[in-house]
Amino acid sequence: MQLRTSDLAAAVGGLLEGLDVIVDGASQDSRAIARGQLFVPVVAGRDGHEFIGAALANGARAYLTAGPLAGATAIVVADTVGALHAAGRLARSRLPAPVIGVTGSVGKTSVKDLLAAVLAQRWTTASSARSFNNELGVPLTLLNAPDGTEAVVVEMGARDVGQIAELCAIASPTVGVVTRVAAVHTEVFGSIDQVARAKGELVEALPADGAAVLNAGDARVAAMAARTAARVVSYGEGGEVRAEDLALDAGLRARFRLASPWGSEEVVLGARGLHQVENALAAAAAALVVGVDLAGVAVGLGQAVLSRWRMELTTAPGGALVLNDAYNANPTSVAAALDSLAALPARRRIAVLGVMAELGDSEEADHAAIGARAEELGIRVIAVAAPGYRGEDVATVEEAITLLGGLEEGDAILVKGSRVAALERLAEQLLAML
Repeated sequence: MQLRTSDLAAAVGGLLEGLDVIVDGASQDSRAIARGQLFVPVVAGRDGHEFIGAALANGARAYLTAGPLAGATAIVVADTVGALHAAGRLARSRLPAPVIGVTGSVGKTSVKDLLAAVLAQRWTTASSARSFNNELGVPLTLLNAPDGTEAVVVEMGARDVGQIAELCAIASPTVGVVTRVAAVHTEVFGSIDQVARAKGELVEALPADGAAVLNAGDARVAAMAARTAARVVSYGEGGEVRAEDLALDAGLRARFRLASPWGSEEVVLGARGLHQVENALAAAAAALVVGVDLAGVAVGLGQAVLSRWRMELTTAPGGALVLNDAYNANPTSVAAALDSLAALPARRRIAVLGVMAELGDSEEADHAAIGARAEELGIRVIAVAAPGYRGEDVATVEEAITLLGGLEEGDAILVKGSRVAALERLAEQLLAML
């Protein structure tokens, strides 16, 4: 989005230094900044003010600063992150409806990807990049929506109560989608009920003429209907928008009839995995409620491409199947990935699993339960620095590759772990060597 720096300075309560120029979007990464963008230095592990010069050299047209000036056009503020939030609110004020917020313990990035593809069948659509869903990612999503954007999908994450409410104050969503409430980040939240309290902040923020799209198959999500004055549309098992005559092909792609108050339509998902059907229903419900027709929904769901490391199924040169779902992991998503692995046509199935992080007091029991589920499904588990699964324990990716040995046609390997495990490295090495 193109914004004049004088307008930005007024919106963020800052002082404009230098020429009044037009910036096109924003970034907090001096290495990846695009020409013409606003650079936002963030003080975290390192002080982003140290990289203002590099950002300008890489094409930034202006920058926020709570420190010294570095020439060019600057907007001087007391707090760069607070100013970014205010800039995000300015960008939001220039965007039309619909703006759809998506949250939940699992599936929110996939729903965001699916929904963006469906909305694009009718409108010029912008959406969160990758998993830009926090106090930086949400305002950056709004600021980077191109001029002419007609619909926006904003992913919203939280690590504590109150954070989604803060994101909603920036994005002002007109529609909210809640996927599931699960035992994710419970080390921080304390309990699954606190997770539900936090996720429900999205529906509380919706306007009365908006819509809450809620998973009927999750009791905690369905109960959020009482927390909003907006219209409620349910999806999933027992919901208004549901899948009928569901079948899964050998490549883990689902085919089903989408049934809804708007009518029915045959759908073939581009995304892989049975659990993606529920995500597709969430995207379909949100799109239908804002006016995308059934044919457009079906086309979009079939064309959608998910973000990296989410159910990427690749056949290696030797014939082995590698299912890379390494972006993140929690008990719900790992169980779903194991079910997908079990559904693949294979003689031997192996899950290479990294730790499920931030589970708090349930960590030991959760890992043991996943190990038991894998055993029930006949899946061999190689655990990388995660002895709780009670599988074959190794300390490194390299040791896991050695233990896997020679892989060939008839073998299927799942790679999954929390972000800290970074097991996408293993999947990449497997594909490079097979």
